[in-house]
Amino acid sequence: MIGSGTGSVIFDPLLPWAFVAGLGMALAAFLALALWRGLSGWWLRAMAAAVVLAALANPSFQREEREALSDIVIAVIDESASQKLADRPAQTAAAVEALEAAVARLPNTELRVFRLGDGEGNEGTLLMSRLAEALAEEPRARLAGAVLVTDGQLHDIDRAPSLPAPLHVLLTGREGDWDRRLIVKNAPAFAILGETVTLTLRIEDQGAAPPADRAELNISVDGGEEMTFVVPVGEDLELPLELPHGGINVIRFAVPPAEGELTDRNNAAVVQINGVRDRLRVLLVSGEPHMGERVWRNLLKSDSAVDLVHFTILRPPEKQDGVPVNELSLIAFPTRELFLEKIDEFDLIVFDRYKLRGILPALYLDNVRRYVEAGGAVLVAAGPDFASAASLYRSPLGEAMPGVPTGRVIEQGFRPAITELGRRHPVTSGLEDFAPQGEGGESPAWGRWFRQVEVEPVSGNTVMAGIEGRPLLILDRVGEGRIALMASDHTWLWSRGFEGGGPQLELLRRLAHWMMKEPELEEEALQATAEGATVTIVRRTLGEGAREVTVTAPDGSKVTLTLEEVAPGRLEAVWQAPEMGLYRLTDGELDAVIAVGPAAPREFEATIAEPSALAPLVEATRGGVARLEEGMPDLRQVRAGRAAAGRGWLGITPRGAYVTADVTLLPLVSPWIFLMLAGLLTVGAWLREGRR
Repeated sequence: MIGSGTGSVIFDPLLPWAFVAGLGMALAAFLALALWRGLSGWWLRAMAAAVVLAALANPSFQREEREALSDIVIAVIDESASQKLADRPAQTAAAVEALEAAVARLPNTELRVFRLGDGEGNEGTLLMSRLAEALAEEPRARLAGAVLVTDGQLHDIDRAPSLPAPLHVLLTGREGDWDRRLIVKNAPAFAILGETVTLTLRIEDQGAAPPADRAELNISVDGGEEMTFVVPVGEDLELPLELPHGGINVIRFAVPPAEGELTDRNNAAVVQINGVRDRLRVLLVSGEPHMGERVWRNLLKSDSAVDLVHFTILRPPEKQDGVPVNELSLIAFPTRELFLEKIDEFDLIVFDRYKLRGILPALYLDNVRRYVEAGGAVLVAAGPDFASAASLYRSPLGEAMPGVPTGRVIEQGFRPAITELGRRHPVTSGLEDFAPQGEGGESPAWGRWFRQVEVEPVSGNTVMAGIEGRPLLILDRVGEGRIALMASDHTWLWSRGFEGGGPQLELLRRLAHWMMKEPELEEEALQATAEGATVTIVRRTLGEGAREVTVTAPDGSKVTLTLEEVAPGRLEAVWQAPEMGLYRLTDGELDAVIAVGPAAPREFEATIAEPSALAPLVEATRGGVARLEEGMPDLRQVRAGRAAAGRGWLGITPRGAYVTADVTLLPLVSPWIFLMLAGLLTVGAWLREGRR
């Protein structure tokens, strides 16, 4: 609207102010001279000088026509994740509607609404940053007040802007709200297998929680069966843990939802700990000296993480050469100590061309079988004796063998090949990449071997084949342990580089890791990795055909993804997670968990609505806090500098901002009048002084 005009006197000098000031100083000097000489008309001369200076200053009357501007009230609406709990969305919507109606009733006042979601990544609620952005978009001279509709949980209070008007908070939530939260206070990124690592947890109740001394805590590893414990609430828990396998161990902690709590989004946490083997203890038993014995030894000794115990049987009991035992430089084979007392200390036992000679009694070999069934690992590198009556298969260990010798040893050149199943098995998948392709690209150009023991597979997976497709490498699971049968003793030719050699070191490394149950070498596995919000889901399997994975989001919603085969035995899907939190995956056979960002995002670290973080800023602007559960307060206008909040009301301060629509400038005195006055005063001074 157009307001009434306002006028004021201004000076618009005809000459620069510096010239006017200089002239004034000169006139003052002449007046001083007149006083010194005693001229009686000096005061008339002073008045004439003042009129001249006033004329040069050009006094004018300025009249402005002003257009009044409306006052602005800023409302920042918090729509972050914590504001979606319980009935807070309804409270927020009702508050915005009531605020719009209240501002509409005030004269010459407008409402500007700004909304705020979750910050990027795990930044939380950036309420003050959004308020600062809102202030930057509106003229500060028109700001009559700011209102925050929020639960009071924010994470950038240090970025609070200065406000020229009152700040008010309309607080959502209810006085009786409470929440239970699981906190992982300490968890290492790495741990040594076989050693105990301690994690520190805490179950904490926030708000008006009912009395509770204890709560259930569920723990699962790699999505497996949950273990339930009853633990105290409100105390730090020291949890000793021993990792079950090497590689990444995904450990999930969860507290069952309690009746009445705000959310269960912060009731779970996922910890990923990389299991590292301090040392891999290997027992290598060579039945007799042969060309490949030193190759086995050198391969195992080349890895500084391997503790190797190697025995070669040089003088079997049946050898009768007449040399007294006390004159031999050989040591006795400590069979009892190795195979009865300390067998469980070894991670892997390798039998290299071993045959039955009466050195290891059947009881000891039966103990090796039990060692495998209990979770141990055995690798059998078969030589010609494996096909004889002295075959290790004829011992109690034969019950765990995945292949039966037919009694035939084939001695002719052949190139080991990966079977169709082997192309899908992680132990042999991609081994062709370690050698150039042969003619036609059908098989890798590895060096040839010249001996193979013929075996008939009875269990396990045949991943490598030799002459005429006969099984060459068979892998099998026995009880909790694993066993591998290599039906040839010519692997050493690859290490010697014969005809280009082959990936013996890589094959042995993968075999050892598979036997040690490393997750990356499992035949059937469901894994997921997250980079930002991008989740890559990998399903390894020996089967064929497409697979589907059901993903359960933190809010309970589900989505089904189809995995596509990107390599033999490897299916993948890339998916964008809609929010941070803990996701559960299943394909009906295997389960997995993945945390996108933290399992409990920053938004859910504190969920109880309370204004303590905003209180200093509100008090500094003389604003107020009103709980919406008590009703929407009235909105009224108050003068600047007075309290802007009271019982049941909040105030805004009108700013009286305006824009000048028109300016009229008129001279205050006509120049002719100034000229006439100056002339009359000068003549009057001359006449007075002339008479005297």
